[in-house]
Amino acid sequence: MQEPTPKRRLGAVLLLGGLVTGSAQAATWSDTFLGYRYGTQFTEPGNSRDVEKHVLQFTHVSSYSLGQNFLNLDLLQSDSADPASGGDTGATEAYLTYRHQLHLGKLTGEPMAFGPVKEVALTGGFDLNTKNTAFAPRKRLLVAGPTLKFDVPQGFVDLSLFYAHEWNHCGAGFCDVNEVEFDPYYQLNLAWGLPFEVGAAALKFQGFYNYNGEKGEDYQGIDTEPEQLMRTSLMLDVGQLAWGGENQLWAGVGYEYWRNKFGNHGKPGVDTDAPTLQLEWHF
Repeated sequence: MQEPTPKRRLGAVLLLGGLVTGSAQAATWSDTFLGYRYGTQFTEPGNSRDVEKHVLQFTHVSSYSLGQNFLNLDLLQSDSADPASGGDTGATEAYLTYRHQLHLGKLTGEPMAFGPVKEVALTGGFDLNTKNTAFAPRKRLLVAGPTLKFDVPQGFVDLSLFYAHEWNHCGAGFCDVNEVEFDPYYQLNLAWGLPFEVGAAALKFQGFYNYNGEKGEDYQGIDTEPEQLMRTSLMLDVGQLAWGGENQLWAGVGYEYWRNKFGNHGKPGVDTDAPTLQLEWHF
């Protein structure tokens, strides 16, 4: 059988997610919000300057009888330290992430719990991005693998090990090739959302951490190195305190930790330590 193209693989993932979701009953719960985060110490590979960014976020999470869905779209606006191609204005980026979990215990009707684990899932999904810089990235990432869902008193803690395959584009003149299919690599993903209370205040500690293995050579034939990315935040339910509206308006502080950004190393801008201010409006 002919090896499917990246577009066909992506289509298969979307079709599988749609078929699985559509074949089950309606969502048992869902949460959708618009978010905003702001920071002044973001970085970009090859750029020695700190970058100020405004990030608008749309996130939807829902559960159904056999699993759950996660969808997130970030729209990132940089200042002039990260310029758009051919201009003095800051670059604009869109980054879309989708993950689907199929819970094996629900699928088979047999409990999949053991030790601290309450469920085992199969997860699949994709990332897509585009940015209007001279580099002109167009990331296409497919991931699939098992997820352990831990039994915590409230919220969730998920640990996944993914097979990852990535394609990207470089429009800059210094690239030896414009289209790159990286070597397959593994991704270790930890995601968490843990609500708690301090007196009358409702808070949550949330975030994710990715460890990506090396993925072969980049656009200039340079070997990539393992990459780490963590985004985390501590949020306060200000809506509940202000007018009694539970899980409506959250505000807090966050932090982005990135090492060897995109697998780059030995150049400016590949490591990020960026505190952020964050808001979420749930509806």
